[in-house]
Amino acid sequence: MHVLSLNLQRGGGINASAYGNFSGTKKTEEIMVARGSMLELLRIDPDTDKLVSILQQPAFCVVRSLIAFRLTSTHKDYCVVGTDAGKVTILEYLPETSELKAVHMETFGKTGCRRIVPGQYLAADPQGRAIMISAVEKQKLVYVLNRDTASRLAISSPLEAHKSHAIIFHTCGVDVGFDNPIFAVIELDYSEADQDSTGEEAANTEKQLVYYQLDLGLNHVTRLWSDPISRGASLLLPVPGGEAGPSGVLVCGENWVAYKHQDHPEVRAPLPRRKTMPTGRGLLVTSGTLHQQPGLFFHLIQSELGDLYKVSLVVNDEQTEVTDISIEVFDTIPVANSLQITKKGKLFCASEFSNHMMFHFHKMGGEEGAVVATQCADPELDDSSESAAQVAPTFTPSATLKNLWGLDEVESLAPLTDMLVGDLAREDTPQMYTLCGRGNRSTLRILRHGLAVTELAENDLPGVPSAVFAFKERLTDDYDRYIVLSFTNATMVLEVQDSVEEVENSGFLATSSTLDVKLMANNKILQVYSHGLRVIMKGQPPQEWRAPGKKQIEKACANERQVVLALAGGEIIFFELDEAMQNIQEVGTKQLGGVEIACLEMGEVPKDRVRAPFLAVGDWNGNVKILGLSPENLLEQVAMINLPHPAESLCLAHMAAEQAAGGSNEQLFLYIGLASGVCQRVAVDATAGTLSDPRQRFLGSKPVKLFRIQVQDKRGVLALSSRSWLSYNYQGRYQMTPLSYDPLDFAAEFSTEMCPEGVVAVSGEKLRIFGVERLGEVFNQAALPLKYTPRQIALLPGDAQHLVVVEADHNEYNETQGQAVKKEAEEGEKEDPAGGGAGDPAENGKQEEASKGDAAAAGGAAAGAEAMDQDEEEKEVEEEEEDDDEAAAAMMPIRGPLPPQDGSWASCIRLLDPVEGTTVECLDLDDNEAALSVAPVAFHNRNGEAFVAVGTAKSLTFHPRGHEGCFVHVYRILENRLVLLHKTEVPDVPLAMKEFQGRLLVGVGQSLRMYDLGRKKLLRKCENKRMPSMVVSLTVTGDRVFAGDQMESCHCFKYRRAENRLVEFADDQVPRFMTKTCLLDYDSIAGADKFGNIFVLRVPLDVSDDVDNPTGNRLLWDSGHLSGAPNKVQQQLQFHVGEVVSSLRRTTLVPGGAEVLLYSTINGSIGALLPFKSRDDVDFFTHMEMYMRQEKPTLCGRDHISYRSYYLPAKDVIDGDLCEQFSSLPFEKQKLVANGLDRTVGEVVKKLEDTRNRLL
Repeated sequence: MHVLSLNLQRGGGINASAYGNFSGTKKTEEIMVARGSMLELLRIDPDTDKLVSILQQPAFCVVRSLIAFRLTSTHKDYCVVGTDAGKVTILEYLPETSELKAVHMETFGKTGCRRIVPGQYLAADPQGRAIMISAVEKQKLVYVLNRDTASRLAISSPLEAHKSHAIIFHTCGVDVGFDNPIFAVIELDYSEADQDSTGEEAANTEKQLVYYQLDLGLNHVTRLWSDPISRGASLLLPVPGGEAGPSGVLVCGENWVAYKHQDHPEVRAPLPRRKTMPTGRGLLVTSGTLHQQPGLFFHLIQSELGDLYKVSLVVNDEQTEVTDISIEVFDTIPVANSLQITKKGKLFCASEFSNHMMFHFHKMGGEEGAVVATQCADPELDDSSESAAQVAPTFTPSATLKNLWGLDEVESLAPLTDMLVGDLAREDTPQMYTLCGRGNRSTLRILRHGLAVTELAENDLPGVPSAVFAFKERLTDDYDRYIVLSFTNATMVLEVQDSVEEVENSGFLATSSTLDVKLMANNKILQVYSHGLRVIMKGQPPQEWRAPGKKQIEKACANERQVVLALAGGEIIFFELDEAMQNIQEVGTKQLGGVEIACLEMGEVPKDRVRAPFLAVGDWNGNVKILGLSPENLLEQVAMINLPHPAESLCLAHMAAEQAAGGSNEQLFLYIGLASGVCQRVAVDATAGTLSDPRQRFLGSKPVKLFRIQVQDKRGVLALSSRSWLSYNYQGRYQMTPLSYDPLDFAAEFSTEMCPEGVVAVSGEKLRIFGVERLGEVFNQAALPLKYTPRQIALLPGDAQHLVVVEADHNEYNETQGQAVKKEAEEGEKEDPAGGGAGDPAENGKQEEASKGDAAAAGGAAAGAEAMDQDEEEKEVEEEEEDDDEAAAAMMPIRGPLPPQDGSWASCIRLLDPVEGTTVECLDLDDNEAALSVAPVAFHNRNGEAFVAVGTAKSLTFHPRGHEGCFVHVYRILENRLVLLHKTEVPDVPLAMKEFQGRLLVGVGQSLRMYDLGRKKLLRKCENKRMPSMVVSLTVTGDRVFAGDQMESCHCFKYRRAENRLVEFADDQVPRFMTKTCLLDYDSIAGADKFGNIFVLRVPLDVSDDVDNPTGNRLLWDSGHLSGAPNKVQQQLQFHVGEVVSSLRRTTLVPGGAEVLLYSTINGSIGALLPFKSRDDVDFFTHMEMYMRQEKPTLCGRDHISYRSYYLPAKDVIDGDLCEQFSSLPFEKQKLVANGLDRTVGEVVKKLEDTRNRLL
């Protein structure tokens, strides 16, 4: 077995980010983010204030940290990457080729995420003179940065700043101006604690804030200064120095924030706490950032609950001494892994869970009544939460943003906990139902293959149009003004301004259908109809040209200078605009020998040319001919292609060629839409007109119609069949992606101020205007909100096809308990109203009531708007709706009150209708139970009735693991409601359940149990207690059971019905920490572990024969080997994907497509393992992977085969992501690789495209 690994959706989670100007152009704001093993460059669009993806480049390593630096007197930032490659890598972004290039790559240690190999922490000198890269323990290396004689970045040999027996928690560069660079480090020396077995030394060990100074003159690093700090300190933030501030660092950790600097007393203040927060719980700062501008600086820090605090330092006039520190409650946003403030006042939040967000600073805080904590110098207060709670001001978080304003949201599936695939909506294409998020940001995301579409308008029409066209009033205008609709025997002209109105005296022939409309270069409008053409000029009578004799015009095409008509009988007439740019004159004719013409296409006039060079003509015999249009070879055939089916439409478009790295060169392509639903694309030589490199793809069951549109200021092609598709070039790679939209009949590009790259289309009797967004995405998402973190999903059998989702959150109150805690806090505040400040609940209640009132008013006004005729009332409704939308945009999810101790759970069971996107029922669990697993089951004695089994645990704790009881609930589904039949107590946590031969198979801790349905509880029928640690997954087929163990891989059982026994007959010799399993066939199982590996295990054929033979096998099963099963499974595949795999599904993604093993990861990425069809494919991709490893080294120096073999050697899996990097190679290297494969460059690219098209 050989398979190809392909990534379908990149991981959404961001674990590190760096802000800077990496392009080097003025006023450009960019953010480099790390998504697992992928680096992505985001740019803030200055016009729309949206985040635009500029670059996505796989690094094939674990990216652990990022930091940006800029050399003195330069305008471009570089990015330093800390990885598991054992190297420090400095990257530069090259806008010319749109790629990241490793400027320097210095090896310092072994590969892998090791505790003493640097890469976990990065710090840069604010002046760009040095960087420090640190490990979790002991090792710290400093590199001096400079420029060589050619002004290129140069890096020195590493300077050691090691300290043995020291654990490092964080590092940062200290702003000391142009003095010798200083790096601040949080260290903990465990040398004495390591020798003390009593634990007293460990309890008394203090963390130290240490300054390391780099002497640029001596080229040496010294330990300059150290001072004890809080045991809870975990984050350092630099304070501006020199003339901008006092220098030093902010030490952030649990409960307190302190300013520290050499020869300066500590200045600290407590973090403001929520009113409902228990006194015994600490409050931890998890992220922060510095904003600095002339004459002003402040820090934004965030707590683990999502509360933002603005930290300001009060300094003396000389900017040398800090006299006070203030911590103001700023806002509440989702918890971030990383925060970045741009120079133009935008805040980027790389969320720890779910979607990432970007905000604009609406206000800077400091308002009257704000909750502010100031310096606390009481020596009797220690670092504990109880001491902080005595002096910290309290507040009630508000879901409405006060100082920030949401600008953009970047979708993220992370964390993705489970996935189900199926065509539940009966759309002919399967949908992916993914469980995403955590807590109150949890969602069920429905993924559909295709680009998301934003519909701007939809209008009913008096009939079914046959075509639609759009054009400007003048060529120099920015936006289109008119829409022309062609019906069977009529033409309608619409004018688009503030409203859409029909034009009465347009000059168009309204009594005939229109074949084509074009705005000519002289600003005259051309209308082609069945008997002639008409040239329309405003204020002048139209000019007519009639077809000769009684012939009719069957097809037409035009650009701003040329017109081609196809008459019945195969005659072509060619017109051009004269040199004076006044009139259209006939230039030539051609007879195609009586063959009827099916379609025409001439394309646009190239830049700096006066005419289009070629005309493409398709006939009903399946031929497409290329005719020259230059005076030397007017209407002479220069090329021809024969097709298996007649061409329905043609389209010539200049698009970026894939052979050019970065996509900078353009190539003329001819798109051919066939009547069979196939779209074919061929390259056209711009000089000779010859055709080459044909590629095709099946788009749908209807004939394909093609239209040129604008995509990101470049040309794209919209293809309409039974489904709409968009062909475009994105980040140097050719894309052919469907639109998640209703089928369309005809379309045209349409530019408006609201949507400069829009499309106007007709679908039946409807006129639609829409725009395509989120280019480059493979799937679009629809989200259904959930209450708690989703754990598992299951599909119920039956026509309704409902989904069951179990949700559970640790350290949370359920709704009833949370409301009681809030009510108690509000009553306590009424008794003691002091300290409410800006977070006063009464004030928040007023705001909520006001927003609810606004929403109700807006809703009521909208409901009555249909009966209103007065303009003033309509304006009032619009204003109220806008206010309501703004209020909704400013709402943020708020985490509820925290329980005082571990073991508290909030959980529910949700019944969903995925088609309608609604919750049918949500059943909350009481008594501190957590629902952890779910399975539909049809018991053999209940006539096929489907039950829902839910595994729960009461008061579950993890460190140490414990509980107060575990249960299996059985529910009936009556009238779309979950009705509890009974619940059965089990001895351990049931993490896996599966229906098996009309009974329920449950993994209960180390046991595998089979239950039947009883009247009052489940009846245990069979049990096997031989699992090593805990059953986490179950897969069944026939009489076999494949059980995944938490730490000991997969175990194979056979159920002997005659003896009512589950007999283990095979297991794995490799201890794998299993997460999911998926059945491939009777003998094969796919699995995944916690370390990011996917593998396939197979029961040997001789073992299968022995097991299936019912005679004489008792000794075979009972004779184990070293406390294991008597047989061992064989490993067929092994591959490291780099992220924890959360689900495995065997499925097809498109009708008639190849069957694949689909997987999802906790970071939100989705990938597939595609089996090869032939040995030739295996040889091709094996050799291509080998060549790509040589010609395309990984970005950060990690050996590719070593990365894919992180824990075990990769076996029989080809890395398709590496092979697809072929298009990013320089053309010379592309030819080198292609020659090694005995193919042309075009053939290699076509092979890669065809392979991916088998998936989607």
